[in-house]
Amino acid sequence: MRFDGKVAFVTGGNRGIGASICKRLASEGADIAFIDRAPDPQEEVIKAVNNFGKRAVFYEADVTDKAMIEEVVANVVKELGSLDILVNNAGITRDNLLIRMKEEDWRAVIDINLTGVFNVTQAVAKIMLKQRSGSIINIASVIGISGNAGQVNYAASKAGVIGVTKSLAKEFANRGVRVNAVAPGFIETAMTKALSEDVREKARQLIPLGFFGEPEDVAAAVSFLASEDARYITGQVLVVDGGMIR
Repeated sequence: MRFDGKVAFVTGGNRGIGASICKRLASEGADIAFIDRAPDPQEEVIKAVNNFGKRAVFYEADVTDKAMIEEVVANVVKELGSLDILVNNAGITRDNLLIRMKEEDWRAVIDINLTGVFNVTQAVAKIMLKQRSGSIINIASVIGISGNAGQVNYAASKAGVIGVTKSLAKEFANRGVRVNAVAPGFIETAMTKALSEDVREKARQLIPLGFFGEPEDVAAAVSFLASEDARYITGQVLVVDGGMIR
């Protein structure tokens, strides 16, 4: 129970990787606050957290709405008493080749994946810097490191997240706040399950371990970086991709 007495705040926590992160941190003792634009699966996550004997609160919120995020963060502290771990997980894709990409698809991905990290982190950092402790984990992507055809907006947003991570690690270190990133590869989520079997097989051939990861693999990496086991680690990107990029 290495997070006993701690409060974790997870964006995009309703499903997939975000839901797994909520459950993993709760299983190790954290109370959980999580947000999402769509409220539908929240009860399942809340029930899972409660089954570990921990508190869970959900807020329907958009990471691109700065005023809303500041209000939510204030409510988290009011309801749960503190804020010790932040996981910036909310993200979307709007894939297309550059010459066919609509400006609104570029802006939507940058706004949620990158500006959303800015909005949430700025609100949470005010609390963590004041209390002189905290761990921030940003969910990046291997695409932010390697790039990928048809994903220029996504690659730019995730490369930006990595840059934010490294910069804030240096900015926050003297106040005892660590900032790291996890960069997943192919993970079994609704998005990857929607791919054709031909595309999935080609992807598997790029992975030395030979299989897609599970959301729990990402959650395990987040748990490590959030914990005191990683107390001397900041500004790093932990790649969780089965050896795909080397």
